[in-house]
Amino acid sequence: MSSSSKGVIAALLLACAAAGVNGFAGQSSDYDPVTGEPDCTKCHTTDRRYSIDYTRDDTCAECHGPGLSESYLEMDERYGSPHGRGEAEKYARAAAGAQEKKGAALGASQAPGGMVLVPAGEFTMGSDDWWPKSQPEHKVRLDSFHIDRHEVTNRRFKRFVDATGRPHPQHWAGGLIPEGREDHPVVYVSWADADAFCKWEGKRLPTEQEWEKAARGADGWTFPWGDKFDRDKANTPQYGNEDTLPVGSFEDGKSPYGVYDMAGNAFEWTDSWFKPHPGNTHDDENYGEKYKVLKGGSWYDCTYYKCGISAPTFNRIFFHPLTRNNNFGFRCAKDAR
Repeated sequence: MSSSSKGVIAALLLACAAAGVNGFAGQSSDYDPVTGEPDCTKCHTTDRRYSIDYTRDDTCAECHGPGLSESYLEMDERYGSPHGRGEAEKYARAAAGAQEKKGAALGASQAPGGMVLVPAGEFTMGSDDWWPKSQPEHKVRLDSFHIDRHEVTNRRFKRFVDATGRPHPQHWAGGLIPEGREDHPVVYVSWADADAFCKWEGKRLPTEQEWEKAARGADGWTFPWGDKFDRDKANTPQYGNEDTLPVGSFEDGKSPYGVYDMAGNAFEWTDSWFKPHPGNTHDDENYGEKYKVLKGGSWYDCTYYKCGISAPTFNRIFFHPLTRNNNFGFRCAKDAR
């Protein structure tokens, strides 16, 4: 980004802070005339640039650099975005009320419908032969838990939207699921959306540790189906579909516990902050309670952004909790008691 462009943006931000949304709206096409939010389409164009790992691209620093994400959150709150803190609390209350009307959740002692049980025990997490952020290989012991057999679909998510009034994904024209995509994983959902949905269903997001165990099993497989990559067992870039597919499309790609699509289709939000694994010596400025971990890879080919293959079970990426794009989805988990 040129220095002159940076100067213009800085001036716009100052003008916005001084004038407020009503006074500022219409003064510049850089901001939405209704909400006052920045017009992000100048960078996040239809060529899928919104899928970029912005920590690896200097041109993204203007909006996504250290400290600036906090400024964006402050603007979100000031201009009444549905993702501001006040609005988030409102939707959380609506979700809680809708949950009460649904009645009590299925008994915790039985496997809820659409979920599988992952038994208690030790498993191998991480890898010594992968990116530093996934190192080192280490042992983790977990209690038993349930996890969704499939990624949350558009059909499931619409029931949540209809019940709570939470905004629908941005690509649902008129609030309707795109034709023929009812059973595709829902995408364009933030971590906050995913967290609210799981709570509405009487569940929660899985931790990174739970997700990885459900994907690789006690034997520490590299992929959900074994240690050898197979392009025909998951909707990865190598499969060549270049979009999501209905959940459960790859019968032979299930994890040891019978969980589908844990490699490819959509990256999945977890409940965990991006922090170093125990024993990790890699100095990463992004560690901390700033970004959430996503797991599982997706259909999207991010080699242009030097992301590398994303399908291994121990691979982890991190994004701001409010990030939404065309290859981020999720599934839910639940304690087994």
